[in-house]
Amino acid sequence: MTEPTVAPRKRLGEILIERGVLTPDQLQIALFEQQRLGKPIGETLLALGFVTEDLLSEALSENLGQEAIDLEKIVPDPQALSLIPKETARRYAAFPVSFDTTTKQLIVAIADPNDIIATDRIRTQLGSKATPVWRFAPRAAIEQAIDQFYGRELSLDGILRELAGESDLSQFTQEDAQSFAHPIVRLVDALLTDAVLQGASDIHFEPEPAFVRIRYRIDGVLQQRRALHRRYWNAILVRLKILAGMNIAENRAPQDGRIQLTLAGREIDFRASSQPTLAGENFVLRILDSKRSVVPLDALGLHNTQLALLKRLLARPEGILLVTGPTGSGKTTTLYSILNHLNSERVNIMTLEDPVEYVLPLVRQTSIGETSRIDFAEGIRSLLRQDPDIILVGEIRDHDTAIMAFRAAMTGHQVFSTLHTNSALRSIPRLLDLGISPEIMAGNVIGIIAQRLVRKLCPHCKEPDPNGQRLWEALRLEAHEVVYRAVGCAECGMRGYKGRLALMEILAFDVGLDELIARRATLRELTEYTAAHGFITLAQDGLRRIREGVTTLEEVARVVDITGWFAAA
Repeated sequence: MTEPTVAPRKRLGEILIERGVLTPDQLQIALFEQQRLGKPIGETLLALGFVTEDLLSEALSENLGQEAIDLEKIVPDPQALSLIPKETARRYAAFPVSFDTTTKQLIVAIADPNDIIATDRIRTQLGSKATPVWRFAPRAAIEQAIDQFYGRELSLDGILRELAGESDLSQFTQEDAQSFAHPIVRLVDALLTDAVLQGASDIHFEPEPAFVRIRYRIDGVLQQRRALHRRYWNAILVRLKILAGMNIAENRAPQDGRIQLTLAGREIDFRASSQPTLAGENFVLRILDSKRSVVPLDALGLHNTQLALLKRLLARPEGILLVTGPTGSGKTTTLYSILNHLNSERVNIMTLEDPVEYVLPLVRQTSIGETSRIDFAEGIRSLLRQDPDIILVGEIRDHDTAIMAFRAAMTGHQVFSTLHTNSALRSIPRLLDLGISPEIMAGNVIGIIAQRLVRKLCPHCKEPDPNGQRLWEALRLEAHEVVYRAVGCAECGMRGYKGRLALMEILAFDVGLDELIARRATLRELTEYTAAHGFITLAQDGLRRIREGVTTLEEVARVVDITGWFAAA
């Protein structure tokens, strides 16, 4: 039996020529200069101006067979920097990017991942403290990162102590905002890192006459993190606007922007928004972390019967599936999970979003916004000429969009969208209000999902509620399960809750429901029919979660109307 032959690794010059960024003549010139100067071929190509650093980095990554990392967009991790001394980093052209305390993995950018001496020395120095995970970066970028980040104060408290010595921040310039040496730049980076590590979904910078309030939204609830003196605010705002690509001179009109940084070893997007107020410009960042938000369908926390029902609906070859709920109820996460479940090379998935939040492989995504020349209705019309199998429409908000979405569903496509209603059943009169006739609605709607997000009890500190039995009696329910209550500990930041889960009701459309809709049945008739056919409401799903001991009655009551429980008796 002959051993399989291994294809020889391509040279850097060959890769650049194949990519069309270098000519054979330029390569010959560079090789001659390399012999004369004694420099690596990559540095020679850069010095001659034949390639840019980005193109060279991509080619070197392919040449070395190693994933690349862009060090220009990283936010430094103090814990990672402490694991590799500056002298070691410089000697072996390696830079510690981030450290995961759970897995003890240390992401290290290195100029030559195939340098056995360098990787062995670093691995030996780390010992049992960390396991290195190598990423490629150009030597010049690593040296710049070493000079830029080592020896600087990076903790929030340390930076604030450093800022206390700054007498005048009113002269903070655009040049200052791009220099890591300035403590304001490091303060903003530290706040963004802290928010991501805390699991925040939003960061609020709220100016008051004498101070700036900084709040994080964690598990759907705003919590104050810091209060800084007002004199820091203008400088912080300049730094935020530059990161987001906003106009720093404009302070009387709202602005939107986007920030992309590498935090904790992964790319994080921030959607930025500024809003003029009486006390100054309010600034809010929405944290878009695809690692947390694009999850498998099985990881949504659905009951087995709900998951089976949802998969059965997704198996339908055509029709429209709607996800409803208020802002921040996890509709986008559910839709992306559905697309991820259906995504394959055999189907063409196209989306219209306002804006695109997470990039999915193979999916053709289009952003609809103020800068776009098309709206949702026109976008659907255009998408239908692109031979799609599955279409995602960010939101059905008007008559034209609703008509086009249903037209797409009627012509053999799977269509997914969102709608702002309080429950699955109340989506039916909302669609009627948008001008969808009962005859069109019946037979073309696959199903409607309504959902809410509730906080999960911290598993480290939750304890049985001594009033649990009285709680069941108050609800007039026969139950003897243990009811838990929130307490608070160091693991959950003394909140008693850690993480969130979705409560869902999934309304599957069948022949009987279609007939009721076609003859314009009342909401009471629809409610009675669905209840008789096993429809599980949001309140009932919330009760299941309380019985499972993963959340509390107070938390369910915060997002779902549970008055029906009392009336049921």
